[in-house]
Amino acid sequence: MGFNTLFFLLITSCVCLALAQVAYDDCCLKYVTKMSHGAKKHAVDYREQVTDGGCNIPATIFKMRRGREVCTNPREMWVIELKERIDFKKATKERRESIRKASSRRPYKG
Repeated sequence: MGFNTLFFLLITSCVCLALAQVAYDDCCLKYVTKMSHGAKKHAVDYREQVTDGGCNIPATIFKMRRGREVCTNPREMWVIELKERIDFKKATKERRESIRKASSRRPYKG
């Protein structure tokens, strides 16, 4: 075999390997249908999964206190309410922090 043939086979195999690689997304494959009140208290954040690329179903993924993630149906009422509660808690926390920062910058009058 000549150099050209070996070079062609090498390039062809590299192209095949590059095309064969599949990027696996971190997708939800099924939903949790309900969550206890105690478990809902541990939800600290959420993100949305859309149906593009490798993800087949839309989902709301809740992040729990210890890092666990729970996949839920974004159309269910309890999921919508839990998202609103998390957003409210985040906004309240941000307001408190901005007030705390503003009050720490004031000079002491004493």
